[in-house]
Amino acid sequence: MAARRTLVALASSIVIVAAGALTSPAAAHDRGRSPEKFAQKVSTKAVQGHLAAFQRIADKNGGNRAALTSGYEESARYVERTLRKAGYRTERDPFTFDREIIDTATLTENSPGSASYEVDQMEFSPNSAVGGVTGNLVAPANPLGCTAADWSGIDASDQIALVSRGSCPFADKAVAAEAAGADGVVIYNNVADVQLFGTLGTEGLVDVPVAGIRQADGQALAAALAAGDVNVTLDLTSHTEVAESFNVIAETRQGRDDNVVMLGAHLDGVEEGPGINDNGTGSATILETAVQLAKSHTPHHNTVRFAWWGAEELGLIGSTAYVEELATQEGELDRIATYLNYDMVGSPNYIIGVYDADESTYPAPVDVPEGSIATEKVLTDWFDSIGQPWVDTEFSGRSDYQAFILNGVPASGLFTGADDVKTPEEVALFGGTAGITHDPNYHSVGDDLSNVNAKALGIMTKAIAASAYSLAWDTSAINGVSGPGKGKPHPGHGHGPGKHLAPEDRVMLERAS
Repeated sequence: MAARRTLVALASSIVIVAAGALTSPAAAHDRGRSPEKFAQKVSTKAVQGHLAAFQRIADKNGGNRAALTSGYEESARYVERTLRKAGYRTERDPFTFDREIIDTATLTENSPGSASYEVDQMEFSPNSAVGGVTGNLVAPANPLGCTAADWSGIDASDQIALVSRGSCPFADKAVAAEAAGADGVVIYNNVADVQLFGTLGTEGLVDVPVAGIRQADGQALAAALAAGDVNVTLDLTSHTEVAESFNVIAETRQGRDDNVVMLGAHLDGVEEGPGINDNGTGSATILETAVQLAKSHTPHHNTVRFAWWGAEELGLIGSTAYVEELATQEGELDRIATYLNYDMVGSPNYIIGVYDADESTYPAPVDVPEGSIATEKVLTDWFDSIGQPWVDTEFSGRSDYQAFILNGVPASGLFTGADDVKTPEEVALFGGTAGITHDPNYHSVGDDLSNVNAKALGIMTKAIAASAYSLAWDTSAINGVSGPGKGKPHPGHGHGPGKHLAPEDRVMLERAS
């Protein structure tokens, strides 16, 4: 998962319900079968088997499954073999994009001490001058530094701004610091033990270099600054290269070809670790759902399409390229009834989160496509039917559903948490430990098989399976379409939009705050 979602627990966000029967049109059509029965076929043990395979792949390939690596290639081959064995035709959906290559990224303390800090050049940050930019650190009155008012009365000219992550996008912090005169900006994380990777969202917002740094390093520099002058050199240089990766696409042989239910999860991880929770869990769960759906011999009404996205961790690139290519083909996006996104569904210190399409807890920072509320309800109705507590998570678009909703496709999804801190209210609902993050191993070497929460994975596996099966039969609540239709049977292969080109103007909400 490339993005951080805000998951502040409020009384209004806590949902506890009594158990009851899940109402589903599928039960009436499937000769006595039901989403509940199908969900039992998609076992947590089988999903864990796929996760073990992803772990073995990472172990054999330098400890990760990141985009553009042998670990990603082998992960894709595993997904393809598993799908073909189940009877699917698979397709590699290629795309090209400009990849930023970091040449130099250092922050050096020159005085009063002598130290070097690991930093990351934020996406769309300008390079520094040759040899870096040198100056004293300066901090705003409000450490967050979001507005000009935070810098009121402070002259940051020829200095390097030091600000904390939080409350506003990184771009706002950079713009405010530059307006105050800063020659460079260093933003430190607000969660422990996680290197801050971020984006300014677009080119040309500022003319000064902007870097992310770990919380402990930023706090140490802030403490030193409080005691006196701290002189540093910020050296950031990078260049771009054209790269090519691919998504893996497959869909059911059964189902009308004018009404497609789509499930997606990103297959790539970060270079820092094996990426088992993020996002082996989502990939493995939809893989086993696909396998069991192929074994269900009773024909369902709608095509179900599965996507394993590439280069999500580099900026939602694979899913965005896919949707933008479909948007150029008349009627292709209209065929998609709804899209369900599964990005991290086995977090160690988990919550059971559902994307808040109806904005009952969080105002959405994006337009919510019509039909998304009904899609959310399919997921929440399942949890309600089994008496499983759940909470809303912000419908932010900061994962692979972004491109779908920006193009008007209904969407929802599930999430067990990343780098937000678990609250006592969440502990009361789900257990775990308050005061630490939902996934302490997020984007790190510790994101391995041993740190996936089996209970969370089991809860989410059943929800994903049941909702997929229900929607395979009927999407009338979402788009008014029901029944088997009158069109010719679908040929049963993944939709092939052809070779994608990376768009020049990519909306980048993820990693932006």
